[in-house]
Amino acid sequence: MKQTWLILGASSAMARGFARRVSETGADVFLAGRDMDDLNRAAADCHLRGAPLAEAMRFDARKPAGFGAIYEKLAAQDGALNVAVFVGSMPDQADIDKDPALVDATIMDSFTGPARFLQGFVPLMEERGCGTVVGIASVAGDRGRIGNYVYGAAKAGFATYLSGLRNRLTRVGGHVVTVKPGFVDTAMTWGLPGMFLVASPDDVARDIQKAVSKKKNTIYTPFFWRYIMLIITHIPEMIFKKMSI
Repeated sequence: MKQTWLILGASSAMARGFARRVSETGADVFLAGRDMDDLNRAAADCHLRGAPLAEAMRFDARKPAGFGAIYEKLAAQDGALNVAVFVGSMPDQADIDKDPALVDATIMDSFTGPARFLQGFVPLMEERGCGTVVGIASVAGDRGRIGNYVYGAAKAGFATYLSGLRNRLTRVGGHVVTVKPGFVDTAMTWGLPGMFLVASPDDVARDIQKAVSKKKNTIYTPFFWRYIMLIITHIPEMIFKKMSI
């Protein structure tokens, strides 16, 4: 069956890696985001890598009025419709503490904006009885930590949303993969203190592609973050609240 991938937040390093990989399978690719110059260059690269159709589209998670044009464009595609959500923002927690308005922006970018988009997109998948949603959550959502608790809360909310969406789509032949990356070498994490065991964006993209093919429900990438977060989530609160992690 013909495959079409819509990639939201397609300018991110992880999204680029994933777009290249699905292009090599012969899928059509729509790259959506705000930097149209960058997206057009990426679309040309995807076409050279094997995507019969590769097109850039404007998308802003904070502007739902623009979602309709994307729905219409994808509805005209034949075959299976798939979407990968790489959208999110992670301001420094100290900046959020100084400016509470950043709470709204962070949650809209990382949770409510993507969720609202998916609520309008998923009916297109249900009509066809197939398709995959890839949602990028984060290990930060597994437990609130002093260094990024607003971002973590947004990603925890998005992970819960994806869990419910997975139950919904499974009933009609679709699937949802929740991805929880650890530290990844991207523009969002550049210069952050305390980073360790940093993965490359292409390694993460490879893990996501494997998870899609095997219909995994939730993955940690790299895999060892599952065990790191298992330890962190089981630290007693009396001890954890005194830790600076």
